[in-house]
Amino acid sequence: MKSSSIVILDNGASTIKAGLLGVHDDQPLIIPNAVVRSKGDNATYIGHELAKCRDYTSIRYRLPFEKGFLVDWDAQKAVWDGIFSSDVLGLNTSEASLLITEPYFNLPNIQDVYDQFVFEEYEFQSYCRCTPASLVPHGPLLAHMGLASPECLLVIDSGFSFTHVVPIINGAVVWEAVKRIDVGGKLMTNHLKEIISFRQWNLMEETHIVNEVKEACCFVSDDFTRDLEACRVQPTRNAIVQEYVFPDYSANRPGRIRRAGETLDDSRQTLVMNNERFTVPEILFHPTDIGLGQSGISATVAASISLLPDDLQGMFWANIGLIGGNTALPGFRQRLESELRSLAPIECEVVVFSSEHPILEAYYSAVAFAARPEFAQCAVTREEYQESGSNACRRKFRDWKPVEKEATRSREQGKGKSTESQMDVEGDDIPPPTKKTVRGRGRGRGAARRQV
Repeated sequence: MKSSSIVILDNGASTIKAGLLGVHDDQPLIIPNAVVRSKGDNATYIGHELAKCRDYTSIRYRLPFEKGFLVDWDAQKAVWDGIFSSDVLGLNTSEASLLITEPYFNLPNIQDVYDQFVFEEYEFQSYCRCTPASLVPHGPLLAHMGLASPECLLVIDSGFSFTHVVPIINGAVVWEAVKRIDVGGKLMTNHLKEIISFRQWNLMEETHIVNEVKEACCFVSDDFTRDLEACRVQPTRNAIVQEYVFPDYSANRPGRIRRAGETLDDSRQTLVMNNERFTVPEILFHPTDIGLGQSGISATVAASISLLPDDLQGMFWANIGLIGGNTALPGFRQRLESELRSLAPIECEVVVFSSEHPILEAYYSAVAFAARPEFAQCAVTREEYQESGSNACRRKFRDWKPVEKEATRSREQGKGKSTESQMDVEGDDIPPPTKKTVRGRGRGRGAARRQV
């Protein structure tokens, strides 16, 4: 292997999109980010090994991510070991560089563990860690007619755990305006499980099957009230109702939607999908439907743009990009664009760009970024980490936290101005107090901060 090899990991909570630059640019490997226990096969599968599973009935997931953050490092290491092994990438990590994505608002102590695993466990030559949305300006999603991506854009990333609205100016995330909705693919799958188990079949232990049902049947309604009324008036005879044929793993027959007029064997079991098809994705637009006290995507986008500079807001309305698996739902872009038009100022044009493969869009953008010469300047080398530890990563990687240099400079300026004010007081021949109270010291530091 060449020493210049670059590994790209779009490390999602549900799946990892992995590949080598120049080898998997167009078709990355999609690997489940989980350790799975199959009761039917009586076996445990780690990451890429899940493709060998023959019975997905009542499988149990051990997920490295919990509530959007990487917390189970043993499970994650097992999945990464499989990816770097000869069965998948066949990678010698000590002779390669790494580009990996991390969650939005990732916690500092978790980031430190990322750094330790990359340099101390796998000994990569260098690596770069960033959020998926920050890669989008480098990719093709918002590029028009061969031109570069616009300077101002807004990315909606709706993934497994959350949905984030991320504004970007000149390639830098405006963290003060980033918004999060606590609705993702996991919540919608669990909600669909509860509805189906209450109305028809008990599928509370069948997460894999219900997720396949959601991906095959669900869509975003362009008129929720009309479709709901149609399902109520004619529950079994309307244009929305579908029958999903459950998989038969003993006969190696996958699940599918039943064709019109198709005759089935008595052994095949079906699931009737009526208003569940559109009421479950509706949570993205109205989280209050399940008791979440949050705004939907459209209102959240408007709230995020309102926090941005007034003279730039029109550019954000005209450059909205969609990434993440939930944005692949049929009708999602049309519904979002329709609602945003009613919320945007009348003089602003609203344009929403969707990807043909929204799950892979962050990976494609990462490929474009890794192929650029400036990637080497953005990465932290092993030598820099050995010299400064995680401080080298904090200085180089753009993050939602203030840069350490700026914070230190602010503190030094505050101390300097406090010293100057103290010298002015002494020059007025006012005797210094014999003891400074805690209250007095607090006012002094606050005044220094306000002056800065």
